[in-house]
Amino acid sequence: MLSCSEDTIEENGIGSLDGTVVDAVSKTPLANVKIVTNPSSSTVFTDVDGNFLIEAVKTGEYSVQAELEGYTDAFEAVTILSEQRSSVSFELVVGGDENRAPDVPELLSPENGASDLEAKVEFVWSSSANDTDEIVYTLQLRNGTTNEIQNIEVVADTMATVEKLRYGSNYFWQVTASDGENEPVQSVLGQFSTTTTPENDFLYVRSINGNSVIFSGGNDEDADDENTGEINFNEFQLTSETYNSFKPRRNVETSKIAFLRTVDGATQLHTMNLDGSNIKQVTNAIPLNGFRVSELNYTWAQNGGKLYYPSFDKLYSINPDGGGLSLIYQTPDGSFISEVSAAAFDDNLIALKTNDSNGYNVSVYTVRLSSGTIGQMVYQNTPGAVIGIDLDANGSRLVYAKDTSGSENTQYRQFSSRIYIYNLNTNSEAILNNGVTEGLNDLQPSWSPSEGEIIFTRKPSNLNSEPEIYISSLNNFSNDDLLFTNASMPDWE
Repeated sequence: MLSCSEDTIEENGIGSLDGTVVDAVSKTPLANVKIVTNPSSSTVFTDVDGNFLIEAVKTGEYSVQAELEGYTDAFEAVTILSEQRSSVSFELVVGGDENRAPDVPELLSPENGASDLEAKVEFVWSSSANDTDEIVYTLQLRNGTTNEIQNIEVVADTMATVEKLRYGSNYFWQVTASDGENEPVQSVLGQFSTTTTPENDFLYVRSINGNSVIFSGGNDEDADDENTGEINFNEFQLTSETYNSFKPRRNVETSKIAFLRTVDGATQLHTMNLDGSNIKQVTNAIPLNGFRVSELNYTWAQNGGKLYYPSFDKLYSINPDGGGLSLIYQTPDGSFISEVSAAAFDDNLIALKTNDSNGYNVSVYTVRLSSGTIGQMVYQNTPGAVIGIDLDANGSRLVYAKDTSGSENTQYRQFSSRIYIYNLNTNSEAILNNGVTEGLNDLQPSWSPSEGEIIFTRKPSNLNSEPEIYISSLNNFSNDDLLFTNASMPDWE
């Protein structure tokens, strides 16, 4: 029987490396030549006979560099085998004054294999020039999902910040260094991935191709008091453009988002996860209904255990899983319920906005669910439009928007909608003097989680105008901050 074998490179073995360095012309041995390897091992210098020895080198493929002042650096490739000595030899050419290539860039941050990075990433690498040439670095960034490539040129510096990366994507990056004289040198390839779901504070709706689409967005942490924060920051699309989805409402206790969606011509309640996954239809036989679907609103209640929603003159309660549908209130005069808001710390208290079939003759009042009795009447059969009602957590204040022009028209067009806060303890109303100018409407207000700010939609009074979302501090009414453009129906929970 015959057998054969071949040498293999053992991944965890140890070998050694020796060699000789001489002058390329005279063949004279060169002493004090610096010998380094890549990947890095021990650094040694040649003796008076031009010889060197590096012991205890891990097995693998190496590039060996010989470096001596007055000579051009030389490189040789070598394979280190387990328990064997490998050898290389160098012949150095005089030319230390010649132009030298920059060092190969080393990628530092993000670390190779890093995950769950946000859409804004700072890239850092190390490299340097070997002479007086100015180094130009090119950071190449490739999205492994879409193959989209970005090239960012950086002069002299060894860092760059890239924003608005795609969420849930795998990226590859590489840095090339060029001095304009020698062949460019490239780093190894680095890899990282972005987080699937950004931790955004806000939900809102944007119209795309005739459908309402739900987005989440963030608040720029670099924003200052001069309103210089980035607009449309950290946007993340949650629902498909092929569906009409709107009025998102997040619930912290259940980590769910409720929203409305048009299904076979009806407006049905749905829920989804915070990243837009696991969409489930909640209502079925009795959808939301009344005056103008876009003006209808619902609310989470009982710590996320229930959803309250209107259908004409009736108010229903339903479990988030679609069970437990029950009628909990009906208007005594047959007026339509358009909006409902629940107090977070009082399961028995809700606020309602009712109107006629044209959206007018508005009444806003509180109701005690246990008895079905009307509590405080904020408005009763008032002229003009009221858009958006939101109770604070204690049920002591109600924020809403009212058209001060009192106009009533077939287009349900508002001309001077302003934000008001009604104190239910003192039965007093105050306007939010946030400096809004004529020709603009402030609509759909709601409390911030701390109740120190109001988030709302601002829209010009002409039809088909583009809405924007602002926040206004209760301590500084005149300093509105623009958050999102071409956006409406905000939620901040």
